[in-house]
Amino acid sequence: MIIHCSQKLAGRLGDVSAEALQETSPLGSWHGHLFTLDRRQCVMFCHDTSRYVLFMAGLRKAHFAELGSPWFRRLYTATLAMSGCSDAQIRRAELALGPARFDTAIDRSVQGSLRIARQDLEAWVYGVPNVMDLDPVALSCRLNERPTTIRGQWLWPRKVMLEAVTAL
Repeated sequence: MIIHCSQKLAGRLGDVSAEALQETSPLGSWHGHLFTLDRRQCVMFCHDTSRYVLFMAGLRKAHFAELGSPWFRRLYTATLAMSGCSDAQIRRAELALGPARFDTAIDRSVQGSLRIARQDLEAWVYGVPNVMDLDPVALSCRLNERPTTIRGQWLWPRKVMLEAVTAL
């Protein structure tokens, strides 16, 4: 699995390739972006082909060293479970991800989708006193229940991701 990092996120991670890496995961690659919300470091991931979004809040320096392995995988599998995937499908999806690798080769279309998802997120949590009070799994699932576009074509991220996981 490749996570294409924004410059902000790449600055926090240790091993980031400056050149584009070759994707080997059947699920495809992701984009990641670091931003600040309520004075907390937050990371948002967006799947390249489905625009499936994952949100993590309150990351600290030690978390960035483990961002690709336990943090990302736990959140991803938890959102799949909440979306109705069986345990066998979740295990296949987790195996299909493979080891996390990072590069800085970004796609502006996916970055645009990340920006819109971030705006939606900020609107939803505007009245929340502390971003750490939010459930990242529930919020990620909510972000995937909204329509989005890829180069003029409308789709539902949750539906497209579930189809990809079912096809494994």
